Amino acid sequence: EDPPTHPHPLYHIYARSNLRPVASSFDLRFPLTQHNITMADEAPPAAAPAPAADGTGAKPEKKEKKAPPKDLVIPPKKPKLSKAERRALQEAQRAAKAAGGGGKKGGGGGGAGKGGKKKVDVHKGEAGSGGAGGGSSRKAAAAAAAPAVDPSMDKSLPSFSHLQQYRDPKHFEEEFSGISLGASNSVQNFHPAVLSLGMQYASGTIRGGNARAKAMLRTFQQVIRDYEPPAPSSPSSSRGGGKEDDVRHDLDHRIIKPAFQYWTTKCRPHSVSMGNAFTFLKLAVASLDRDMSVEEVKEILVDTIDAYIHERIDIADEAICKHGSSKIVDGDVILTYGCSSVVEVLLTDAAQEKGADTFRVIVVDSRPLLEGRALVARLADAGIECTYILLNALSYVMMREVTKVFLGAAALMSDGSVLSRVGTACVALMARSNNIPVLVCCETYKISNRVQLESITVNELGNPDDVISARCAMNGAASTAADGKQIDSVLGNWRDMPNLKVLSLLYDLTPSEFVSGIVTEMGILPATSVAV
Repeated sequence: EDPPTHPHPLYHIYARSNLRPVASSFDLRFPLTQHNITMADEAPPAAAPAPAADGTGAKPEKKEKKAPPKDLVIPPKKPKLSKAERRALQEAQRAAKAAGGGGKKGGGGGGAGKGGKKKVDVHKGEAGSGGAGGGSSRKAAAAAAAPAVDPSMDKSLPSFSHLQQYRDPKHFEEEFSGISLGASNSVQNFHPAVLSLGMQYASGTIRGGNARAKAMLRTFQQVIRDYEPPAPSSPSSSRGGGKEDDVRHDLDHRIIKPAFQYWTTKCRPHSVSMGNAFTFLKLAVASLDRDMSVEEVKEILVDTIDAYIHERIDIADEAICKHGSSKIVDGDVILTYGCSSVVEVLLTDAAQEKGADTFRVIVVDSRPLLEGRALVARLADAGIECTYILLNALSYVMMREVTKVFLGAAALMSDGSVLSRVGTACVALMARSNNIPVLVCCETYKISNRVQLESITVNELGNPDDVISARCAMNGAASTAADGKQIDSVLGNWRDMPNLKVLSLLYDLTPSEFVSGIVTEMGILPATSVAV
């Protein structure tokens, strides 16, 4: 007999075949229709859940949470502080701890009976005996002991809040002048030359990798000449006891390292050239013989610093000028950016060797520092024909006239990228797009073992007032109109504008793909050979 009629057309084909379900439950579903075929041996549907005892079918109620005890006091959540507020609170805690004796002599509120072994609570120590009320006066104590904070710190961008904020010497006059130094036993008494150099770093009087490294080493020379060793720990041991009697240890931990930390944390972040020179000086101190007299130590260190400056900076610049000038031919139009000391010496020597009329120089400059003005003046005095433009006119001269680009560098990364003044990457990119060779002049002592891929993680922030100012930040002279009245910037009150933040970056990173060669004292090398 024919199978009974079924509404689905494929049912008869399945019924006449010898196919049988493999599993005990087989469900034939057709996606093109709403009809489903279920075999006879399909398992019965699962039984519905048994109803509750009360017949309502509701799920059993969850256990109620126990209420907290009435005598339990839950403290309120602490307000979220900004980065500047946290930094001010930390400074206040350090200052209060230093005023209370640092916790090493048993002073302060919470350390009674334990001497310096127990950590002192700064806020409890300020409250007298450290009893009740110490926690409630935390904000008041922090506000009272907090140092003056630069108003620009409150206007920092979140993307660059991890960088050390700019510290204006005008807002920290006592700290930079050294008046507050020595007020407590936690602050180092520095040599006057250290304080003077720190002021020059902070104010921007000394700029450039070579200039900053030289100034640091010369200051260390002066400090070493005036160095006086500490008194021996015992009359019978003439510097033969422990580390306290070792001149090397005393020079490193009491003279050299604190001075470098002061420049780096209080004045301005150190450059790669300063860091490498500082590392060299520490190794020179560590390699001294323990039995040397103080005068011998002074003489050796002073001579070592002189040799480092002469070999790694002065002679290196002469070799770089020799290698770089060999690439200059008659009729060249050379473009440079900003003011690099080694590029200036290279162009001046090339003019003396080949004639000042054999090539022409285009100096590209940018605000706010406008460093190229001084370079143009010195090159013009040397008889070199110069052209001065700003960065926004770079594309017009790059396509028509420029034949070579010479740039300076603040540091060379291990992957061949170049860290230099902000705007250098723009110049190198424009030259690469126009197939113009880019030569970067840099000494080998500026090579860093760090790899950097962008300009955000590691950089330095400058004075934000220089960006919105209508004057040149290098000479400090305000712009004046024809009638002699001073021109005020339109954004002079930018700190009072809640929706405005000013960013002043000092460096950018140029990828190695944009660099044709690195001119060093070893020769002209490809950017990929920096790590070698």
